[in-house]
Amino acid sequence: MSIERKVKEIERLFGRLEEDIATFQSESSLSCKAGCGKCCNHPEINASPLEFLPWAFHLFLNGDPLAVLEELNAGKSAVCHLYKPVSVIEKENGSCSEYKYRGLICRLFGYGASRDKLGELRLVTCKIIKENQKESFEKTVEAMKKGLYVPIFTDYYMHLNQIDFRLGNTIVPINKAMKIAIEEVLHYYAYRPLPEGHKTTA
Repeated sequence: MSIERKVKEIERLFGRLEEDIATFQSESSLSCKAGCGKCCNHPEINASPLEFLPWAFHLFLNGDPLAVLEELNAGKSAVCHLYKPVSVIEKENGSCSEYKYRGLICRLFGYGASRDKLGELRLVTCKIIKENQKESFEKTVEAMKKGLYVPIFTDYYMHLNQIDFRLGNTIVPINKAMKIAIEEVLHYYAYRPLPEGHKTTA
């Protein structure tokens, strides 16, 4: 499968997830605090290269992938490369610099569920939502027990793996995932023509 087709399949999957999350948010009334980047500032986020393939492809066609790859190779911080804090002091307040191209893990966290050892669904969200939106959170937990639909991590990662098992099943620190995604695009187009109508300086 070509890179272009993989990207379209991933974007289609993300689009379906966005609809599912919008429905879930409407039913649960849960939402992230504006400007909060606490989860993005966490140094132990893992992801697959495949979920960052649309970002890497976009970067290849519109940016400078070699420069970003160099930054990723030289970077010493484990915090997501795309996360931009408000300031050095306010590291937990900020935003994603490529929100449109954020990974699957970024989309699911807060609005997705995993199954515990007993097979029960558990909402995977942050302490801030649990404490500051306690009433809505507790109502949502009860509603989930009664059948409220919530996106499930394993389901979406399974669909992602069906697009490319190798890249989708490789779970690594988030910055390494981005690095591998860029390298995948660069290797693919090393001896292939660009998609029609595109130019790049890579």
